[in-house]
Amino acid sequence: MVINGVPLQPRSMAGKAVKSVVQAIGEYQYPWREKLARYKDELSKGVWGYWELGAWKPLGISARRRARLRKEVLLAGQDWPYDPPRKEMRSKRKGHKCDRVSAEKRANTAELMKKMPEMLLDYKKRRWEKKMKAEDAKEE
Repeated sequence: MVINGVPLQPRSMAGKAVKSVVQAIGEYQYPWREKLARYKDELSKGVWGYWELGAWKPLGISARRRARLRKEVLLAGQDWPYDPPRKEMRSKRKGHKCDRVSAEKRANTAELMKKMPEMLLDYKKRRWEKKMKAEDAKEE
């Protein structure tokens, strides 16, 4: 059959072409597996590089390609064991130290003010005892 001077293939030929394309795609569906196998030992050395004989050696795979391979593996639903362990979150608060210290000082002052009557009585008692000792020393 010819339309506008272009011969058309019968439907069975088009179906065979589609099947061959699907088969080729199906065979080459996971290219990350090959890359992972190729760079497996390199990836296990670290994220950025490693020390060898006292010299720093960068990885044999670039960071961009490493990130792309990681993304392909994770999108395929596999796990990626080559990430370094995550560190703990910072517990140190941001902001000015004087703001935190002043709040702590106010709280401490409030606690001390509750104890103030006892502290004054102890102070007066110590002063009185010291005065009595001084008088005893004069008399002798």
